[in-house]
Amino acid sequence: MRAILQRVVDATIVVNNELVASIPQGLLVYLGVERDDGEKELNYMVRKVGQMRLFSDEDGKMNLSVSQLGQSVMVVSQFTLCADLNKGNRPSFNPAAEPDVARSLYEQFIEKLKELNLAVVSGIFGASMQVSYTNEGPVTIILDSRENLK
Repeated sequence: MRAILQRVVDATIVVNNELVASIPQGLLVYLGVERDDGEKELNYMVRKVGQMRLFSDEDGKMNLSVSQLGQSVMVVSQFTLCADLNKGNRPSFNPAAEPDVARSLYEQFIEKLKELNLAVVSGIFGASMQVSYTNEGPVTIILDSRENLK
């Protein structure tokens, strides 16, 4: 699994001109599910998202997690994070999981974040979405379960 974590002041998702999700300050998580991802990768990503210290403490150091602050998390499915860019100029999406597998792991990711007592909202899997946000910092982190579970 691959994810982009962004510390945001606010974020919204619009589908077909309808607001489907919004959060105040918190984390925006773009999640890409790759072939062969399973429970080990899922649990790793959930733990990291819940515990990653991306928010400033009273001294201005990134020392607090979204869980500690009780802030919201917005999760957006993003198969394009799984692109293979090694050949030519057109991305190959062969590394991405099949839609049924990806949807299942995406939904489990959301449910497991909720089990951490986080306020979680999400986009619509497979939909064309307009995601708007204000990145704070800016803080943007790339998280790759395969790189970190070696």
